[in-house]
Amino acid sequence: MRQTGKLDYLELPAANGTIDTMKSFYARAFAWSFTDYGPDYAAFSEGLDGGFDGTSAEATTIPLPVLYSSDLEATEAAVVEAGGTIVRPIFAFPGGRRFHFTDPAGNELAVWSES
Repeated sequence: MRQTGKLDYLELPAANGTIDTMKSFYARAFAWSFTDYGPDYAAFSEGLDGGFDGTSAEATTIPLPVLYSSDLEATEAAVVEAGGTIVRPIFAFPGGRRFHFTDPAGNELAVWSES
């Protein structure tokens, strides 16, 4: 159920025609599926609804989305195999461990686990 003031959607830029590359990356790394709304927008519903916006010529600064994994090493390997770039390898922080990566459009995300 949606609630006023609660995070409901996350939109990531897919500048310079990278929507197909983005969709391929997330499908391969995390088994996401998409609904296309024309050539410049692809929506996803993967725990949090969102979409890739291909209407801008350049990626903009965005908040860091954080994904969860029960097997951090396997997820890191899947990200690399799918074409992502690790920008901060697995490290410990209070409450768990995580790594940061960039996707094919240059968006930075993180993945965390409790152990």
